[in-house]
Amino acid sequence: MSSTDARTDAGFTPATALTDAVTDETADTGPGADELAGSDPGAGTDVADTLDLRLPDELIDLIAGQGGTGGQTNGSADQGTGAGFSGHGHAADGARAHAPGGTSTALSDDDLLDNVGAWGPVTTRSGVFQLVPVRIERDLPLISRWMNDPAVAAFWELEGPESVLENHLRPQLDGDGRSAPCLGVLDGTPMSYWEIYRADLDPLARHYPARPHDTGVHLLIGGVANRGRGLGTDLLKAVADLVLDHRPPCARVVAEPDLRNTPSVSAFLSAGFRFSAEVDLPDKRAALMIRDRALRALL
Repeated sequence: MSSTDARTDAGFTPATALTDAVTDETADTGPGADELAGSDPGAGTDVADTLDLRLPDELIDLIAGQGGTGGQTNGSADQGTGAGFSGHGHAADGARAHAPGGTSTALSDDDLLDNVGAWGPVTTRSGVFQLVPVRIERDLPLISRWMNDPAVAAFWELEGPESVLENHLRPQLDGDGRSAPCLGVLDGTPMSYWEIYRADLDPLARHYPARPHDTGVHLLIGGVANRGRGLGTDLLKAVADLVLDHRPPCARVVAEPDLRNTPSVSAFLSAGFRFSAEVDLPDKRAALMIRDRALRALL
C-alpha cells in the first residue's frame, strides 16, 4: 500500500499537522500487555517479578464510585472480540462506571494514561512519528482493511466487515480512558495501529503480578511494504520511550506477543524489552516482554 493510498483512506492529506509516524517490522506484535517490572526503578530489574498487592488509586476510586457494592469495574474479561482473551480483550473495559444516582465516576484520559493524544511527535531513525487518537469516522475503513490482511487477522482476529472493528473500538473510545486506540503516523502517513492501555486495570493483570501504572502496548503494522524492513525495533523503542517520558509513575512497559510470532518477539527484544516469562492466556501462549525504566539506558 502506498503512502498516498494510506493518506487517502485515513482521511489525511500531505498538509495534515500529523507529522509523526512509526513502523513495525511485523504484521502484529500481539495485542495485549506484558508484565511490568515494578514501580520502584531500583527493584524493577529482577527477572523474577514479585506481586504487589496494593490496589491502584484509580481502581479504588472506581470501586468507591459504584457505592461500595462490589460491582465489577473491569468488564472486559468476558467481552473481547469473540475469541476469548486474545490480548485485546481489554477494549470493553472502557465502559464507564456510574454511581447509584446516575453520576458518572469515570476518570479522564489525563488520570489514567496522561493524555496520549498530547504526547506529540518524536524523531526516530525511520522518520517523525506520532500517536494520533483514532476517530472512527475517519480511520475505520483503513484500519479495517489492515485487520483483514491474513497476516494480521491470524493474531488480532478482527477480520470481517467494518462493524467488527467498530465494536472493538467504541468501548475504548467511549470508556473511562484506560485504553487509547491510536494511529501511528510516520512522516505524515498513517501506517500502523496502536493501543496504549493500563495493564494494571486490564484482565491481563489476572495473569501476571501487575503493579500500579503498568502500561501495555498493542500494535500492528498496516502496509506489507512496511514489514520486514527492521522498522519495528525503532518504533517499539520510540513508543516505549514516549510512555516512560510522559507517564512518570510507570516503571515498566509490557507486551505479550504470541510465542508463534517470532519476528514480533525479536523486534521487542531489539527494542530494549526483556523476555520475562511464558504466559498461558485463555487463547494463546504468550511471551511476556518488559521494558524497564531502570534499564532503558542500557538496553
